Amino acid sequence: RLQKLKEMFISKFGSAPKFYARAPGRVNLIGEHIDYCGYAVLPMAIEQDILIAVEPVQTQVVQLANTNSSYLDFSTSVNNIQINKTKPQWHNYFLCGLKGIQEHFGLNNPTGMNCLLDGTIPPSSGLSSSSALVCCAGLVTLRANGKTLSKVELAEICTKSERYIGTEGGGMDQSISFLAEEGTAKLIEFSPLRATDVRLPSGATFVIANSCVEMNKAATSHYNIRVMECRLATKLLSKSKGLEWKKMLRLHDVQTKLGVSLEEMLTIVEEVLHPEPYSAEEICKCLGISLEELRSQILSQNMQDVSTFKLYQRAKHVYSEAARVLEFQKICSEAPANALQLLGELMKQSHISCREMYECSCPELDRLVDICLQFGAIGSRLTGAGWGGCTVSMVPTDKLNTFLKNVKKAYYQTDGQRLAVENNSLFATKPGRGALVFVEA
Repeated sequence: RLQKLKEMFISKFGSAPKFYARAPGRVNLIGEHIDYCGYAVLPMAIEQDILIAVEPVQTQVVQLANTNSSYLDFSTSVNNIQINKTKPQWHNYFLCGLKGIQEHFGLNNPTGMNCLLDGTIPPSSGLSSSSALVCCAGLVTLRANGKTLSKVELAEICTKSERYIGTEGGGMDQSISFLAEEGTAKLIEFSPLRATDVRLPSGATFVIANSCVEMNKAATSHYNIRVMECRLATKLLSKSKGLEWKKMLRLHDVQTKLGVSLEEMLTIVEEVLHPEPYSAEEICKCLGISLEELRSQILSQNMQDVSTFKLYQRAKHVYSEAARVLEFQKICSEAPANALQLLGELMKQSHISCREMYECSCPELDRLVDICLQFGAIGSRLTGAGWGGCTVSMVPTDKLNTFLKNVKKAYYQTDGQRLAVENNSLFATKPGRGALVFVEA
């Protein structure tokens, strides 16, 4: 693959690349939609990745090309980076990583570059292809400008810089992209960012299955509405408990301030919030503020027209999912005889909560989860933002081949469109290594 990329680079730019950077995609085993609420998640890097061949150049121009001809070439001056939020095209994700590094170091005359990108992560599949591209671009810019940063610093800069494109992510994707190590999943905790190895039990393999429903979270408001609903739930829970609600932004902050367990937080949610959706007016009444204050001080720009918010359901999902992550880690470290069954049960509960409380599934994902469980998966759930994308299933290794054959038949071979992409849509994966740079020998 490297050789092929080098040959394409030479025919495109007329000279050879000086170095390459790689950043992996990831699959989140458990802990969906809780990183931006401040809670730990449990992902692993996958073998699929973004690979960029790079040649620093004297001109202050970045030229981007892609081995996939459906992604158009792009070039821009490094001193005038414009990121278009309305059209999340592939080059804008590269520009996020570039701009993040430039701003961090205050680079006045950054190095120009010729870059050729090759990606093996299925796009819009919930396996973090966009964050891998942001991370890879950050790494490329760092190297081309002769700067160094720790992996943790890089992850934090890339998390912030992806927000240039309008996605209010929490940092899981960028953190695992840099901090992953071969052979182990990671428990990733935030503020401060740290990663702990989680050894997955032997006897099972993780299988990713793409629903073939594309979901581009930057192009949709679903994702950002959920972020806002969690923020509003934070404010209402804080106010009811006499905390300084104006300063509270994440559901994790409420738990920390109250000094209670996740189970106790679930009880508080039941006591304070009601299952019926809240109108903007009702939220104002609960907080004692005007509609104008709600819109200008709490709701983000693209949330001004949203009229109802489901606060009870979102808070309930977040606190229960945060507890499942800790339980998953505990089972992996204690390794009881029935570890696989226990982990499978947590994955199933996670999917039900994503479907019913967070409402981030879709009919195809639900069907795929059912098919995977029917054909022998011990646990299965959606992974990534949802509303399309992939499922992850835990399958006994000795049943893997039969499982793959049956799922292909039941989900992919019943539909012409899915059949065309089935080879890239269903695969077993093991924990891969994190982002790195390598130089031509």
